[in-house]
Amino acid sequence: MSSPFNPLKQMLALLLVGSFLVGGIAGGVAGVLVTQASENRVSSWIQKAAGRLDIDQSTLDQGNADQALSLLEDSVVVDVVDQLTPSAVSIVVTAEVQNIYGSGNYFFGNPFEFPEGGSQRQEVGGGTGFIIQEDGLILTNRHVVSREDADYTVVMNDGKKYDAKVLSRDTVNDIAILKIEAKGLPAVALGDSDRLKIGQTVIAIGNVLGQYSNSVTRGVLSGVNRTVTVGEGTDRQTLEGVLQTDAAINFGNSGGPLVNLAGQVVGINTAVDRGGESIAFAIPINQAKSAVESVKTFGRIVRPVLGIRYIEIDEVLAKQNQLPYNEGVLVARGSTPAELAVIPGSAADLVGIEENDIILEINGQKLDAENSLTKEIQKYQPGDEIRLKIWHDGEEREEAVTLQERKE
Repeated sequence: MSSPFNPLKQMLALLLVGSFLVGGIAGGVAGVLVTQASENRVSSWIQKAAGRLDIDQSTLDQGNADQALSLLEDSVVVDVVDQLTPSAVSIVVTAEVQNIYGSGNYFFGNPFEFPEGGSQRQEVGGGTGFIIQEDGLILTNRHVVSREDADYTVVMNDGKKYDAKVLSRDTVNDIAILKIEAKGLPAVALGDSDRLKIGQTVIAIGNVLGQYSNSVTRGVLSGVNRTVTVGEGTDRQTLEGVLQTDAAINFGNSGGPLVNLAGQVVGINTAVDRGGESIAFAIPINQAKSAVESVKTFGRIVRPVLGIRYIEIDEVLAKQNQLPYNEGVLVARGSTPAELAVIPGSAADLVGIEENDIILEINGQKLDAENSLTKEIQKYQPGDEIRLKIWHDGEEREEAVTLQERKE
């Protein structure tokens, strides 16, 4: 078992930036670090840490501040990886494979042979997950464990294997929760993804290409609250509010933890933009917390639904359609006659919401580019009553709506 994570090293890396590079640091200590006295205190603090980190005294001279910063930050990353590695697991997918073309076929780069026309159970994929509860609860991506006909095996960092059961696949997000029969496992600490800042260092841990267990990449948080479309065909899905990072997230990294320098999981590695360079995405961990609580309470992921199709309103859409608002969502039907604007019998239908209505607020929170309808709805549970501000037939009105449970 790795030694406990030392948050002092995390603070040292941050304080060095203020003391040596810019002479100040944002937040409550900003005013303190601008004085010579405070710089002396920080230097004393660094001196003590340097002894524990075996950093040579000459490295701490003012002229070598960048090198000292690099060494201290590297030490933080090493500690985080050491702490998180036992909690990150590989997920192996095994399924029946039909031989269509005869022997010597290749599936995901793995050759296998069996008689023409026959079948055989083979490893057909893999991914990463991480332990969120010491009794074997594991968080991963839905697309990693999407096959209903497959068997799943969890491989621990020490090579020990467990049969895994998929407890639930999220109907809204690319999230799934597995369970293995074990006790006393090293669970991760979950951070607060709402407090992330662009530019801070993040670390991705994953099972790259299904072969290299617990590979590590490091980068910065490049953006927050992104909307991306992932997958192909019937598996195509739009994810809202995701994190963007330049930490490499490769095939097999899916479902692994994205971690901050405090050793807390802040995201779930999910997708990479093949058309861009160093552009990868992760689901914020706060989006997964309600899924975890649902599984603990109900044994499955329970999501609320309002029961409408909609288009998010911006200035361009408002101008093109002469809408009275530049924000909110327009209740609109889909591209086929079967894709109704309001689902019959849904929560929205029961309170009289109609096509071409505009939903402006949920419980006083305006719907805009930063606060989507989906994001706001997912803060609640089925059965919760919410208040909607709606523009209907040329007038604003408020409606109390009781959310229903989303079905597949």
